[in-house]
This record gives sequence, structure tokens and C-alpha cells, in this order.
Amino acid sequence: MALLSGPALAAEREGWNLTQGVTAISQQVYDLHMTIFYICVAIGVLVFGVMFWAIIRHRKSKGAKPASFHESTKVEIAWTLVPFLILVGMAIPATQVLLDMEDTSEPALTVQVTGSQWKWHYRYFDHDVAFFSLLASSPEQIRNERQKRDTYLLEVDQPLVLPVGRKVRFLITSQDVIHSWWVPAFAVKKDANPGFINEAWTKIDKPGIYRGQCAELCGKDHGFMPIVVIAKPQAEFDAWVQETALAQQKAREEEQRLLDMEMPMDELMALGKQVYDSRCGMCHQSEGQGMPGVFPALAGAEIATQPDRLVDHIDIVVNGKAGTAMQAFGPQLSLKELAAVVTYERNAWGNDTGETVQAAQINAVKSGEDL
Repeated sequence: MALLSGPALAAEREGWNLTQGVTAISQQVYDLHMTIFYICVAIGVLVFGVMFWAIIRHRKSKGAKPASFHESTKVEIAWTLVPFLILVGMAIPATQVLLDMEDTSEPALTVQVTGSQWKWHYRYFDHDVAFFSLLASSPEQIRNERQKRDTYLLEVDQPLVLPVGRKVRFLITSQDVIHSWWVPAFAVKKDANPGFINEAWTKIDKPGIYRGQCAELCGKDHGFMPIVVIAKPQAEFDAWVQETALAQQKAREEEQRLLDMEMPMDELMALGKQVYDSRCGMCHQSEGQGMPGVFPALAGAEIATQPDRLVDHIDIVVNGKAGTAMQAFGPQLSLKELAAVVTYERNAWGNDTGETVQAAQINAVKSGEDL
């Protein structure tokens, strides 16, 4: 056992082995994994040792002659009973760990996790806090036009923040296809299925930054759904919740104020390009040329250039298009961001409509009113 523990730790450091994680459950999972591994190694050594010993000692060149017998009851009982006892011995600790992993009772905090192509949405129960968490690696890094950071494809714009030392329950679901919320340091990997809610939980022992990814092949940009969790002491977490709730309340009030404002073209175009590059460019491409047969072009497209298609343009950005990869950005972006990205799409890449779209127009379409 001692001889094997050294290589096992080395394999973990190199990323070949299961991580021990930062929770009691992850340690239980790791211990179970290593226990089963050692049992398998012992069985392998024993079986192959006997086999090779028999091959060498009783080889034909030494004049050995094979035994000839048929239907040994003792042997049949032995090769049935021994594996059965081994499997029972492995199943008992595995069942206990599984029961502990599924025990979501008495949480101190509940967070709803919703996956959609290709981002996560987090909502804190009993707190007025909710937000989307998107990939923060830039399109330039993805296109190899800029140097990649160490956290490339493992960084987000808004990480999930959790308290340490408190039991946190996750309610995991999906808006579209099957995703899987996976944070190895917590030993949490749970499928996010549309129409169903799966439960998982964690209790983080150490403050820190922990990263994960979607573990289910969920579409073209499956690799662009990272998970980042920041674990804070309870006091810092409480302060963060209050600060975030207040900021989101102010943002909602600002949205209402914008309804009476006219934003200039320059401001809309600058913000619209940022939003387009981060949310739209992966499908419709950086110059709006789209991907033939997959994602339509916006450059020169009728919906983005004709004045009588403005409502259709706003509607598809806000509400998405059923049966396609075009998702609804209404719940994800502010009125200002929606107005800016529609304005940008109607004036970039030679579209040049000269039209600005205001927050009031976006709000009217969201409310089902005429412009």
C-alpha cells in the first residue's frame, strides 16, 4: 500500500489521478477511488502472478503434463464465492459514499443552476440575486490572435460566489439541451436536463477559486461553458450578497430611467460592438458574415437593413427563434445592451441604416406593444 501511495500522489499532481478536492465528500470519493484501485491492483498482481508462475513452472519444455479433470465442484464454488465477496466488500463503502453524496437535506443556502447554450445562470434562493455567467476568454484568444492566459477557457465574467463551511444545495436544470455542471474540487457532477431538476450539494472547507466545466457534449460551443466558483468566509459572502443585490436593484432602476432617454449613436455602437463580440460573434462571426448553412449572415441581411423589418430584428434578438440555435437574449441583457447590439448590427459591416434603437423600443417589443 505504501509503495503505491507515492505514485498515486505523483499522478494526482500531474493531473492523471482523481483530485482529493476541498470538501469532505470529495475526500470520501477520493478515498473510495483509491481503495477500489488498490483492491484491483492486488487482484491483478495475484491473478497474473499465479498465471505466469504456472506458465513458467509447468511449461512443456520441462516435461510438465497438463492435469485432466472435469467439473470440480470445489473450484466452481471458489471462483463464484470469492468474486462475490470481493464485490460485496467494494459495494458497502461505495453505497455509503453514494448516500452521503445524495443527501441534500438541511442546506444553509440553495442556488438554482440553469444551463443553456452556452452559459450558466445562477439564482440564489432567499436573496434577490441572479445573474448569467459567461466565458470571459476573448474571441481574439480563441482565434489565436492574442496570447492565452493560464485560465484560458476556464474564466468567466461573473463567478458563482459561495460561503465556506456552510452546506449549499444546488438545483440543477437546463433551458435547452442536456448540460452537466461539474466542479472536480467539490466532487460534484450533475446533469442539467430540460424539464427536470436534479439536486446536488457541497460544503466547501477552504476559501479559494475553483474551476469546472460543462461535462456533457451540448453543442458547437460546448467547450466554452466554464464554471468558476469563489468560496468566501461567511462574513465576506454576506457582504457580497448585499452589495450584489443592491447593484442589481440599481440596475433595474436605471433601466426604467433609460426609457425616457435618447442614447447617441456613438455610445450605442461602442457598447453594441462589445455585446456583439461577446454574445453574437461566435455564431454570426466577427464581420457578420455568418457560417453558410449553419448561422445566417447579418451583413447585408434584409432583417438588419430594411426599416420595415426593425420589429422582427428586435423580436428575434429579444425572444430568440424556436427550433434554432438563436437563443432569447431578453432575459440575459439589459435594455441598454439590447438596444446597443441591435443598433450595432444595423450599422456595422456596411449595413449603414443610420438608425438608432433606443431602450424604450426594446421595452415596447418585450411588452408586446407597438413601436
